[in-house]
Amino acid sequence: MSVPTAAAGSAPGPGFNGAVSVQATFAATLVDEWVRCGITEAVVCPGSRSTPLALALALGEGFGCHVRLDERSAGFFAIGLAQVTGRAVVMCTTSGTAAAELHAAVIEAHHARVPLIVCTADRPPELHHVGAPQTIDQTNLYSNATRWFCEPGVARQDTERTWRPLAARAVAEAEAGPIGPGPVHLNLAFADPLVGVPGPLPAGRTDRRPISSVRPLMAGPGATSGVASWPGRRGIVVAGEGCGPADDVLALGERLGWPVLADPRSGCRLDHRVVVAAADALLRPAAVRCALQPEVVLVLGAPWASKTVAGFLAEVAGDAEVVAVDPWWRWRDPEHTVGVVHLADPGVWVAAALAELGPGNQAAGWLNRWQTAERAAQQAIDVVLAADEAARGGALSEPALARRLLRALPPGTRVVASSSMPVRHLEWFAPPMASPPPVLSNRGANGIDGVSSTALGAAAAGRGPVVGLVGDLAFLHDLSALVGPLAPPKGPTSCTLVVLDNAGGGIFSFLPQATSVDPGRFEQLFATPQAPDIAQVAAGFGVPVADVADIGQFEAALDAMVGRAPLAVICVRVPERAANVALHDRIHAEVAASVAAAFGTGTTPPPR
Repeated sequence: MSVPTAAAGSAPGPGFNGAVSVQATFAATLVDEWVRCGITEAVVCPGSRSTPLALALALGEGFGCHVRLDERSAGFFAIGLAQVTGRAVVMCTTSGTAAAELHAAVIEAHHARVPLIVCTADRPPELHHVGAPQTIDQTNLYSNATRWFCEPGVARQDTERTWRPLAARAVAEAEAGPIGPGPVHLNLAFADPLVGVPGPLPAGRTDRRPISSVRPLMAGPGATSGVASWPGRRGIVVAGEGCGPADDVLALGERLGWPVLADPRSGCRLDHRVVVAAADALLRPAAVRCALQPEVVLVLGAPWASKTVAGFLAEVAGDAEVVAVDPWWRWRDPEHTVGVVHLADPGVWVAAALAELGPGNQAAGWLNRWQTAERAAQQAIDVVLAADEAARGGALSEPALARRLLRALPPGTRVVASSSMPVRHLEWFAPPMASPPPVLSNRGANGIDGVSSTALGAAAAGRGPVVGLVGDLAFLHDLSALVGPLAPPKGPTSCTLVVLDNAGGGIFSFLPQATSVDPGRFEQLFATPQAPDIAQVAAGFGVPVADVADIGQFEAALDAMVGRAPLAVICVRVPERAANVALHDRIHAEVAASVAAAFGTGTTPPPR
């Protein structure tokens, strides 16, 4: 039979056979409307029941269709894509447990405010509750982890006027919902026959714009009320991911004479006089915390991972004015310290605050005190790490790698750090830089699920090479990420996974379990060292591997692989976990002594 000609953007490919199908037309209409909304990326897992949508996504003009074998990995791959592009990504699976495998990624996207359009195929109603294969109850499968759920039923010709609004609303709910971006769930029932050719699509707007869209509320008059009282007071800016443009945040710190405690994910850890990068180390001694207590705390973006910084904010909250800026009414306040929340986009709010403040008074000596502590802490970290490297013949440690990594990467590289020790090491030890690479991490639910998949998804966005910084257990937890095409539909990509091999779960060695649980039980239940060799496992997947132990080998491997290989693994052999804890203790002791000496007190910084 001849193949009918479908509407633009949904024409079948060569060798495609099938009759004109309402379901195919429905799926092609969703894809066409998503393209009009500016959505261009989809992740598809193989399956039969999802055939109508999978074909439409693969044939959609301008759509990047990434095929991944494992649904759990695919969900985190989609998160990486969305984090880099800043737009919703369509996630397509078949029915049954395939849909359930996405749950972890949906939860992460919910908490991290990452926009996803999760499309699970389903059996038609007549095949439910009769023992049909691959059939489970998928209604509200992800519960309250989604911004919106819709189950439109099997497509019928008499409902075609609803298809474009359904697609447009899915984008709006995912990207501009009232509580912020996040996942939406479309549970799409498809009946046999599943293969078909789309007919003419329902008409959309003639100018190719979306059928409907949402414009988010911006900061209005009075959004920065209270800011006028800040000049002349001692304050700090705590900057995390989503804090707004770095130049504006640093300009606000400069204007007020306040230090900016800059998380690497904030983009603000620049070589600038107001930036404090070593906050975790320098705020550990009680005397230093006492000397540096602020009167005002401005929280912009996501909180630091550091318990030390969180504890400091909890200590000062009783006497200080703590203000957070958030556009989506998130209560990101685990220490219960925030007194006022400004409902505004942080970037818009900071710009408005700069316009309102103008030149003003600054608390005498306040910023200088923080600068003194920061310089002393950074020098102390360098001294301890240099001595450790010299003593071990140039062998790398986890803190040393975190200190060197960002500086060693070529321009345009992004870093995806595992939400365990890697992201903390970057937070604690990565120095300020003139142009630091963007740092991403799955800090929504703070799990180690799918870290390698997220890094691969970030690379697939085609915005430059990506380096994933993961521990050995996180790498083994997500091995299915290594299965699948290495080149995305839109061109070459590069993802290099730097795996820190310390023979187990290093983060647990910093927790009370390490000293309060019998050593044998601790190894069994928490550290969980694994028998497989990381380098051999990666090589078994046909991935280029560099097995390194010292600085020279590591830098050579980065130069050979980052931006050059589609997928590569650098296995870094670092000291065992107890030695890593001891190194941290030496760093913290040297920082405490150096800050005290810098303040000229020997052991105690001057009072406020």
